Formats: sequence, C-alpha cells, structure tokens
Amino acid sequence: MRIMAIDYGDAHTGIAISDPTGLLAGFTTVINAYRPDRVTGQIALLAKEHRVERLVLGHPINMDGTRGPRSEKAQAMRQLLKETTGLPVVLWDERRTTIDAHQILMSSGKNAKKRKKVVDAVAASLILEGYLTYLKTHPEG
Repeated sequence: MRIMAIDYGDAHTGIAISDPTGLLAGFTTVINAYRPDRVTGQIALLAKEHRVERLVLGHPINMDGTRGPRSEKAQAMRQLLKETTGLPVVLWDERRTTIDAHQILMSSGKNAKKRKKVVDAVAASLILEGYLTYLKTHPEG
C-alpha cells in the first residue's frame, strides 16, 4: 500500500510517498502554494499518479500536548483532503519534525538557502517514517 505523508504549511507543503510495499519512504517533493484548494488539488494529482491509498497529515500539536491554531488548520485541511481525494486521512503528531529536518540538513552540510528549498520534504519524510514504523507494530493502522 502506498502512503503519502504531508507536512502542510502556509506557503510550502512537503510531500513524501512510500514505495509500493508501504515499508520505505520514496518520492519527495514540495508544493509551493498558499491557497488550500490549490494544495489539495496538487496532492490529489500526486496521489492518483502514484496510486496512493492513504494520506498521513502532519498534525502540529504543541510540545505540552495542547492544540492551537495550527492544529485547527490541520484539521480543516484533513477534511478538505478527504473531500478532494476520497482517501482516508490520518492525523499524525508531527512535533519536532521541522526542527529535526533542519538539523539533518545542517549536519549534511546544506547551507540555509538550500535547506529552505527541501526542509518541508524532509519533514514529510520524517512524518512518513514515523507512521511506517508505527504500522509495523500496529498493522491495522
């Protein structure tokens, strides 16, 4: 089963898609769009092109476990994705993924300008990796 992870942002949305077995992260890209309908339209095209069966949307929860405005945006995006793609959408706790993505890119020697172009795709890959790891112990996912 192919799974797509989404790191939704105001201007840049990272995408990571698993391999056909649903075990490894494969394809990554960044959607550069501000309007939610444009983002979901591009996600729907990618999902169809890659034969994705499930979406995993990063859910920004505060470090103390509370939910704020970013969480509300993610929940609204979840509904829009369901309507646009017809696919199941899982909300996935994404605490620290963008911070970890920046650290990974810094340690690999990417300068700030190069990091900015790919950080959202790396964050989506981290979301996907976390979800795929979860599925190994919870196959009913």
